[in-house]
Amino acid sequence: MKKIPEAVGPYSAFRKAGDFLYISGQIAINPENQQIEAVTVEEQARQVLENLKAILENNGLTTKNVIKTTVLLDNINDFGAVNSIYAEYFTEPYPARSAFAVDKLPKGVLVEIEAIAYFGE
Repeated sequence: MKKIPEAVGPYSAFRKAGDFLYISGQIAINPENQQIEAVTVEEQARQVLENLKAILENNGLTTKNVIKTTVLLDNINDFGAVNSIYAEYFTEPYPARSAFAVDKLPKGVLVEIEAIAYFGE
């Protein structure tokens, strides 16, 4: 099994409910040492998506099983940069997605992504 980051609060990193896997918002925590090492939004987006991928794989899924994501950004101007990294992890048919700029994210990160995956199909 791949290592995944520990939750940074009193919540589960993921929960299975029926045919769905709900993945809490992932931030750029290196699962090896539980530290945030990525500096740029591109580096952080890649670490976030690697964390998401590890959770999926540990549950027998891939990014093709993801049906919905929510992207939270510290700065909406980073949307294009995050989008280019995101496109490396997802292919058509793409998951439904929402993206929002927020005032602050946990631990001062620049991007957070949560997901819902479906075990069917």
